[in-house]
Amino acid sequence: MRKKIVAGNWKMNMTPAKAVELINSLKNEINTTDVDVVVCPPFVCLPAVLDAVKGTNIAVGAQNMHFEENGAYTGEIAPSMLVELGVKYVIIGHSERRQYFAETDVTVNKKVLKAIEHNLVPILCVGESLEEREQGITIDLVRLQTKVALKDVKAEDAKKVVIAYEPIWAIGTGKTATSAQAEEVCKAIREVVAEVYGQEVADEVRVQYGGSVNAGNANELFNMGNIDGGLVGGASLKAEFTSIVNY
Repeated sequence: MRKKIVAGNWKMNMTPAKAVELINSLKNEINTTDVDVVVCPPFVCLPAVLDAVKGTNIAVGAQNMHFEENGAYTGEIAPSMLVELGVKYVIIGHSERRQYFAETDVTVNKKVLKAIEHNLVPILCVGESLEEREQGITIDLVRLQTKVALKDVKAEDAKKVVIAYEPIWAIGTGKTATSAQAEEVCKAIREVVAEVYGQEVADEVRVQYGGSVNAGNANELFNMGNIDGGLVGGASLKAEFTSIVNY
């Protein structure tokens, strides 16, 4: 039985002081051990948030990292920096990174490999645009994204990767994929993992849905057979996040 995982992607929101306020409001409400709970604040908030979650079941993730160990990459963050802080997870390949910062499937693959090397759990994001869905290529596209992102990842490491299906047209728009649409794609992702690594690995990999997840739709989505939780955007910035975790 796969353990559900709910991760909050705070994006470019919250100052360190506001972040601590939010954690303090969440931590008394989130005491479940049935669900892995992760918050992913902006880099500057990480130390404050890591301190604030001590003694709770809330883990901390970063929103991005570079695939090099160090060097002349102004504005970037190395995986070793995250590890030293105490970060456990890292979001890789979010559609906003692909869209605004020209990240490719190849770049995403480099980051996945580097995260694994540093014992960080990648939350690997894949998903299609509205145009691609209307063209009927969603499944083919997501299969390809998943395959390329996992290139050269060993089976024992692939088990630990969290894959988040996030249809771009549903992010921050208030539109949500129906539970059937989300299940169809999450099932296809699991099938790709099975083709590459075998069914045993596929049965262990956790696949999330991301795209306007809220307290009203979390229960239906998370009870689908191939959906193991959510990557939550806007709703993770408020108390509603607890309702999603406690779906």
